[in-house]
Amino acid sequence: MSELRKTSPNDLYFATLTIVGWIDLFTRECYKEIIIDNLKYCQQNENLEIYAYVIMSNHLHLVCKREDEDLNELIGRFKSYTSKLFLKEIKNNYTESRKDWLLKLFHDYALKNKQYSEFHLWQRSNFPVPLYSNQVIEQKINYIHNNPVRAGLVLEPENYKYSSACPESPLEVVQF
Repeated sequence: MSELRKTSPNDLYFATLTIVGWIDLFTRECYKEIIIDNLKYCQQNENLEIYAYVIMSNHLHLVCKREDEDLNELIGRFKSYTSKLFLKEIKNNYTESRKDWLLKLFHDYALKNKQYSEFHLWQRSNFPVPLYSNQVIEQKINYIHNNPVRAGLVLEPENYKYSSACPESPLEVVQF
C-alpha cells in the first residue's frame, strides 16, 4: 500500500493523523488546542469541511472533505505547521514535565527518516478512506464518536470535549 492515497476534491473522506510511535502527546490540553485552532483556520481559509472529529491522546480522526482542492496537500501542510507549534510548546512550556523525553523521542524518529532534519512528530501516512455510502459514513462517525468511550475516557460520547459528539465541542462541524 502506498504511503499516500490520492484524494479527489469535493469527496468525503475518513482520515487518521497519528503521532509517531503512538506517543501520547495530546494528553495536555495545550496541544489539543493547537489542533483545534489549526483546524478552525483550515475551515475558514482552506475550504476544509469537517463533519465529525475526535482528538485522542496520540491521534485524531476526521470525516471531512475539501472543496475544489486536494485534501492530502492540506493535511501535509497542517501536519508540518502543527509540528512546529508542538515543538515550540514543548520547548517553551515550563510545566511540560515530559520535555526532555518527548524531544528525545521525536529526535530519534527523525534519525530513522532522512526526510526530517531534527524532529519527526506525525506519522507520514494519513490513509484517507473514501466514504462512498450513507452506511459507511454513519459507521465511521459512530467509530469516531465512540473512540473516547472505548478508551475508557468517558461513559458517553457526548461527554468528551474534543469530539464532534459533544454539544460544547470547541470546533464547529457541518451537519448532514
